[in-house]
Amino acid sequence: MSQDLEHTSPNHTQTIAEDTSRKNIDVLIENIGKVVKGHREQIIQIITCLIAKGHILLEDNPGSGKTVMAKTLAHSLSGEQAHSDFKRIQFTPDLLPMDLIGSHLYDESNKDFIFKKGPLFCNILLADEINRASPKVQSALLECMAENQISIGDQTYKLEDLFFVIATQNPIEMEGTYPLPNAQLDRFFMKISFGYVSEDIELEIYKKQLEIQRSQDTVEAVLNMKDILALRSKAEEVHVDDEIIKSINNIVRGTREHSGIILGASVRSGIILLKCLRAYAVIHKRNYVIEDDLAALVKPVLQHRLLFKNLSAEGSAIDSIVKTEISRLSRLNLKK
Repeated sequence: MSQDLEHTSPNHTQTIAEDTSRKNIDVLIENIGKVVKGHREQIIQIITCLIAKGHILLEDNPGSGKTVMAKTLAHSLSGEQAHSDFKRIQFTPDLLPMDLIGSHLYDESNKDFIFKKGPLFCNILLADEINRASPKVQSALLECMAENQISIGDQTYKLEDLFFVIATQNPIEMEGTYPLPNAQLDRFFMKISFGYVSEDIELEIYKKQLEIQRSQDTVEAVLNMKDILALRSKAEEVHVDDEIIKSINNIVRGTREHSGIILGASVRSGIILLKCLRAYAVIHKRNYVIEDDLAALVKPVLQHRLLFKNLSAEGSAIDSIVKTEISRLSRLNLKK
């Protein structure tokens, strides 16, 4: 299934392993994997969102490695300083929008107000337990996640070219939380879960706990900001066959027509899926998208944007829609 429709164009049939920045993606994945054990696919999904110029929501139980993942990614990227600028915000019910954005303070020496930037002015932001803050605080993230800028009064402040939000929420403890509104959920390109690692990996973590801790404390930067920005540019050049685009259209529209789905995916959802597919192809050293990419990304990209009638539909609706489209693409390949 991995060699498919994109082969209709000879310019899109060769892999791109010779590109230095793309080779470094493997180094980045391995670097993070020294600390975050047993979650290679989730690491790839997070890097996919980073390259696609999006943000990611991690929903998992405490102790699954979400915070460690965010810190390790930040330390694996170099900026103007030794590492990229990483900030962590612990979301709580008493948090205020100005705690994120910043505020104007009166400068006695200059007899004027100056703007003191908040933690949103960074490269990688960990929004820990985002659903514990009020909707007013959650909405403070909307503009910066969608437009990479912050407006205060009549002044607009641009954020860093590389601004990436990793938000977490605990699916178990719901008391005192505020469910994210659909407008906020839609800003996250993917929603994923780490889950528990395998028995062998868990045993390895216990045996090598001190070694893993040392690796966490001494994470080396293996990519710089320019590498990530270059990868983003390359992702925009990735070829997507018309049949893959048709499948994206069919899947998005299929979510609106499925009997088990109350609210289907929007056009923006399809655009985000397309961006993620291009980034995912870059990570796998291809300049074309294949149907395997589609099968891997549809659920993490679309699932959190939909409203389902019941738990049964939530567990099976997306899978059935994707299965239909993958079968259609496979039949097209067999005819060629």
